[in-house]
Amino acid sequence: MRMLALVAALLPGPLLAQDTPMTAAEFEAFVTGKTLSYGRQGEAPYGTEEYLPDRQVRWAFTGEECKDGVWYAEGALICFVYDDDPEPQCWQFFAGPDGLRADFAGREDAPIYSVRESEEPLFCPGPRIGV
Repeated sequence: MRMLALVAALLPGPLLAQDTPMTAAEFEAFVTGKTLSYGRQGEAPYGTEEYLPDRQVRWAFTGEECKDGVWYAEGALICFVYDDDPEPQCWQFFAGPDGLRADFAGREDAPIYSVRESEEPLFCPGPRIGV
């Protein structure tokens, strides 16, 4: 047990931090006011989320309409509920040197990563523009 503690103490901080889920306060401080694009490792972004004040969010899959929602903490999970879907989608978020990693709770999917960060709002064209 002492050897494990010694090894953990010798690991660099960011490596250790990647294995500890962010708290709701850490997540909120990191994301509020930002727009993050997410993708699987090595792939192009498939969606973008804008993190607004008061835990409000706006999400869009690439090329699709935006969805408004909210996020909340449930234990160590960060859960999202969107206007068009009352079923919560819960994740564990981890801070790393290159951004966020998110693991979907209850599924064995590969994690997603924040691949782009901006302070610009998410562009949300209305439905059927030009029709």
